Amino acid sequence: MRFEYNFYSSFLLVFFIHGLVYAAMVWRKGLRRENPSDLWLAFFLLLGQLYILPWMVGFAGWYDNQPYRDLLFYIPFQHLYLLGPVVYFYVQSLLNPGFVFTRKDLLHFLPAALYLLFSAIVFITDQLVLQRYYFLVDEVDPDFDTWYQVTGFLSMIFYFGLSFRYYRVYRRLIVQVVSYADTVLFYWIKRFLLAFLLILLIRALFYILDLVWGYGYKDTWWYFLAFGLIVYYIAITGYSNSMVSRIAFRFKFFQERKVYLLSGASKQLEDLEVIEIGEPEQETSSVAKESNSEWMEKVKEAMEKGKAYTDPELTLTQLARQLGTNSSLLSKVVNQGYKSSFNDMVNAYRVAAIKEKMVQKEHHRQTLLAIAFECGFNSKATFNRAFQRHTGQSPRDFSKTLA
Repeated sequence: MRFEYNFYSSFLLVFFIHGLVYAAMVWRKGLRRENPSDLWLAFFLLLGQLYILPWMVGFAGWYDNQPYRDLLFYIPFQHLYLLGPVVYFYVQSLLNPGFVFTRKDLLHFLPAALYLLFSAIVFITDQLVLQRYYFLVDEVDPDFDTWYQVTGFLSMIFYFGLSFRYYRVYRRLIVQVVSYADTVLFYWIKRFLLAFLLILLIRALFYILDLVWGYGYKDTWWYFLAFGLIVYYIAITGYSNSMVSRIAFRFKFFQERKVYLLSGASKQLEDLEVIEIGEPEQETSSVAKESNSEWMEKVKEAMEKGKAYTDPELTLTQLARQLGTNSSLLSKVVNQGYKSSFNDMVNAYRVAAIKEKMVQKEHHRQTLLAIAFECGFNSKATFNRAFQRHTGQSPRDFSKTLA
């Protein structure tokens, strides 16, 4: 196989090979763990390597020699209409164990399917019917046609917006339903989306530079080098990510404030518990206020006397069952009574318990981290952040005030 090693082709080759290896590793990991999110990530990494392949082999002499030239002309390697949807479904499958890919979701891949059909028509017409360049009479790779590059770029922007919106809904939901939100906020997804956004910004920058000054074939190589670096970062960090969400949910596209918690076998929205995320509506009726006051007392009793906060995996659903109510009602009671999320409310009790132990000089007999674990925190970082937020001081600074 022809491959001219030079500065341009060799650098891209390094990222191409490593990217393929990581794609295979992530795919294998997904099959072994039966984790759909790893399979979606592996698909994204594969598309990323195919994306840089034409530029890599182009600098290696393929566009100047047959049959490599026709391989690049008639086989679509840059699947721009696939990258966005794959990112979107990766985000969903990672954040939501209740996510199920349905036939309706196949519509997201219709543009990609149509482009493959177009590529097939071009190949059949030119190579089998006319046996000459007809569609490709200008001898330019269709993957780099302006219409395809621009619409593909717009598609990726659109799906980035959908993915970011999904992550935003998840972040707003998770603090309402679990007491360990910091550990499942999926900072990896945030970094992944930022990396994908960086790809889009660099691509936009090169569009602008081309319009203002224009650039040559070799100048574009720098964009593909940046793309290769970013995808390589995604491959390494994505492979090492081991977080798995346990909160299954759904929400309607135009009603993102209402999130439906999935529990048991039910999948019908009308049968599920609704959690209002964002700023709760203020109850105005005296009956509602009286009812909330009664439930507030029950919550305080469960926290102060029952010490429910010591369970590091306490969830809104668990506490609701313990109190004999449902998650939707309890969420409203917490939001309106404590003026905070469920996560912040539970952490406030944990911090208060730790402060009380420190006042009793318990931190002289055991470490602060051991005390934090006793009071329900499950990581040092979460403990430090929560303590700082609720007291305005770090645990060590607070301990010094007690000396």
